[in-house]
Amino acid sequence: MRIGELAAQAGLTRDAIRFYEKIGLVTGRRLANGYRDFPPESVPWLQYVRTAQTLGFSLAEIARTGKELRDAPDTAEALSALFEEKIKVIDARMAELAALRADLDARVGTGCPLQAAG
Repeated sequence: MRIGELAAQAGLTRDAIRFYEKIGLVTGRRLANGYRDFPPESVPWLQYVRTAQTLGFSLAEIARTGKELRDAPDTAEALSALFEEKIKVIDARMAELAALRADLDARVGTGCPLQAAG
């Protein structure tokens, strides 16, 4: 399918698809007339990419795990493992942010919040 049809079916812009193609998330072939031609399975893949981004996955993470997911015998199990790993990353980041907040809170009212609290 051509890029306009893919964009409409996936709910994306043509520019987004061109960007995803540039970074290797989706591949199409060039027809003799220069138009891009994408396979039908690009639609659910691009919908997955957008959903994964909404869930906090970076494009680099999506690209890194994409082949793994496509080749997985049980996609649901593979996705669950990815989600569990992402939850661990989020939990670690939340702990870092809580420590940062506590440090900032300790510096409030010290006269010079850039000096270590004592």
